Amino acid sequence: MNETIKHRIEQICRGEVPKGYKKTKVGIVPEEWEEIRFNKKFSRVNRKNTEGNTNVLTISAQYGLINQEEFFNKSVASEDKSTYFLLKKGEYAYNKSYSSGYPFGALKRLERYDSGVVSPLYICFAATSENKCPDFYSQYFEAGKMNSEIQAFAQEGARNHGLLNISVDDFFNSVIVSPSLAEQEKIAEILATQDKVIELKEKLLEEKKNQKKYLMQQLLTGKKRLPGFSGEWKKTKLKKLLKERKTYSQKGLEYPHVTLSNEGIYAKTERYDRDHLVKAEDKEYKITLLNDICYNPANLKFGAICLNDFGNAIFSPIYVTFEVTENANLRFISSYMMRWDFINAVRKYEEGTVYERMAVKPEDLLNYEVLLPSLDEQKAIAAILTNTDKEISLIQESIEQEKQKKKALMQLLLSGIVRV
Repeated sequence: MNETIKHRIEQICRGEVPKGYKKTKVGIVPEEWEEIRFNKKFSRVNRKNTEGNTNVLTISAQYGLINQEEFFNKSVASEDKSTYFLLKKGEYAYNKSYSSGYPFGALKRLERYDSGVVSPLYICFAATSENKCPDFYSQYFEAGKMNSEIQAFAQEGARNHGLLNISVDDFFNSVIVSPSLAEQEKIAEILATQDKVIELKEKLLEEKKNQKKYLMQQLLTGKKRLPGFSGEWKKTKLKKLLKERKTYSQKGLEYPHVTLSNEGIYAKTERYDRDHLVKAEDKEYKITLLNDICYNPANLKFGAICLNDFGNAIFSPIYVTFEVTENANLRFISSYMMRWDFINAVRKYEEGTVYERMAVKPEDLLNYEVLLPSLDEQKAIAAILTNTDKEISLIQESIEQEKQKKKALMQLLLSGIVRV
């Protein structure tokens, strides 16, 4: 980074306006960049779903507009979708619901499908004929450049079920910037190139994960044996390998509060914290320790079982946590239980009349019989899977670095600090 750009950044950080720049409603930008109304570049889309489209979409931070069932493993849409808005490829939707990384809601363009429908709570829009470079504005939205305007319109404290209180009229009257078309195109091209780098690394990550799935299927079932091992595998009930942990604590006394999903264990966010719905005297949480195997009895069908690599923590008492005994190798048995073959097999124990609440009780799970090799062979298999996990982690770290590069580029280019 050259000295001119460094000096420019320092000036802006001090609240000064560098030479050749101006102060606007959306921040300090180059003098020749125009301030325009959102409705000059975009028009509202409010076509109803009269064609019976069933591709219900939701907005994901990582995947953009994505099929609801594909993302949640279930549909949370109403049965009657005739009031939903019909979106076509290249059109946009704004979700007024705030979430982690998107404090003022998320704006995404439909890329993955030719069409789909979204909740009537979303604000939908399309580029006008005056908008010659929608790719620029897709990056502009992703960088959160609409946030200051949305924040100004949304009444603080007036949130309805997590939705920001911003009207359609206010949204379309918000201010955005408009560099020259040539600069828009150059900025969009640079950021798209960085997106491509991230996309290629994400494909590599997916390939490595698929490789791990193949290894798990082959090695954890004995279909493929490692050199030096030929002994017969023996049937063993899980209760000889696992012991349910039933210790409790009140929130905030010792451990962080976490939640569990098919993606693992992670810190509980404010958005999903429903403690206000629980009576004070009932606020006891289950303790889970590092390297426990944990699962959600009602969501096992969605893959909600994992190894606790987060650390010592507390979570909902509806979750189950097991410590692994000395009769099994931790990495082997956790990998074994996270396979879909295993999950589908133990689902025979599910009880309940409503699909969403059908659950596998821990005592039934512990009675399930598994086929295991010797401890030495378990360790050897676990070592191979652990090495694969390390390779996956390295790719994930590389992807995160590229995403941070993208954020830096967006900050510099979309504010005009660096000109192209």
